[in-house]
Amino acid sequence: MTEQRPLARRSDGRPTAEEMLDGVRRQAGAGARGRHRVYLGIAPGVGKTYTALEELHRRKERGTDVVIGFLETHGRPKTAELAPSLEAVPRKKIQYKGVTVEEMDTDAVVQRHPAVALVDELAHTNAPGSRYEKRWQDVQDLLEAGITVISTVNIQHLESLADIVENITGVQVRERVPDRVVDEADEVELIDMSPHALRQRMRHGNIYPPERAERALEQFFREGNLIALREMALRKMAHVCEVDLEEYMQQQGIDAAWSAGERVMVCVDEQSQAQNLIRRGWRMANRYHTELLAVFVETPRWASASPEQKRALEENLRFAEDLGAEPLRVQGSDVAAALMQVAHDKNVGSIVIGHSRHGRLHEVLRGSIVQKLLRLAGDVDVHVVADRGQHEQ
Repeated sequence: MTEQRPLARRSDGRPTAEEMLDGVRRQAGAGARGRHRVYLGIAPGVGKTYTALEELHRRKERGTDVVIGFLETHGRPKTAELAPSLEAVPRKKIQYKGVTVEEMDTDAVVQRHPAVALVDELAHTNAPGSRYEKRWQDVQDLLEAGITVISTVNIQHLESLADIVENITGVQVRERVPDRVVDEADEVELIDMSPHALRQRMRHGNIYPPERAERALEQFFREGNLIALREMALRKMAHVCEVDLEEYMQQQGIDAAWSAGERVMVCVDEQSQAQNLIRRGWRMANRYHTELLAVFVETPRWASASPEQKRALEENLRFAEDLGAEPLRVQGSDVAAALMQVAHDKNVGSIVIGHSRHGRLHEVLRGSIVQKLLRLAGDVDVHVVADRGQHEQ
């Protein structure tokens, strides 16, 4: 999905519609939120930053006030060549463990108050001592200040796909961005490239130095990995386009057969596996174009839970909320019955639950929640997900 091209400068010298809008955003107290444009790449090296810099040059040539808020060239010469003629806001220097780390100076960008700022590497983790943990949080400040932001991110950094990417590539992606940051962007453009072409770029030294390139080609940049990442990116863009089309049809009053989809519900507890279950549920809800619920049943025994367990639960519920799920806490002595009550009350069609971590003796004495849920489910689908961690022990 690409941005509609702004109108060219008028022949009579008057400002274009885009320039007038930028002017309004720059006025103190105008209160208009900046627009967020995201360049989404299928993998590193496809040209997100290069494309963003080209866009910044185009806007500058049209008379728009633009700056570089933060740029990471990764030593790629063609990308670096586009930067010197653009104004860059000086970075903030932060001392950490005897090392000077440079981060975006968000306050300085806000004070400079351009119409458009380029902020590279949306999923970047800021150095300790920064105002925010993640760069995407700094971007929110710029948008709130009325500054339009052009940012970049790769598909593997989306939170909902972290477990899939790790399973496919064998690489744990530590820097992640909540899906809602991309979903709420005003414009998302896919920067695509065939796996073969990307691997050729790697061989030619356009992405990494030769010694690093060979290792990357055998690991993360294997052709199968790139095919899978590209498919994930294309699916994400298809979803973005569907949402845009639905919004347009609603705004224009176009008749369509809107279906009231049954919700997806994930059973959440304090265990670490819960986040993988939430991701699984999010993907199902996304595929079915419906809402996601994250439900925790608080039994009387929960009163004796440790502070660590309670903190872990709250973290899992916040994680679900970050992915756009509705977190629910209900009380009940029978977990399976309580879950089914929520399912009936909330029009749930599918339930995602983790496989029991307890042994056979526990199930004989106390009963299995999963087995009870399957007996009570009726026409509700129950998806029981294995705990991979258990099998690895």
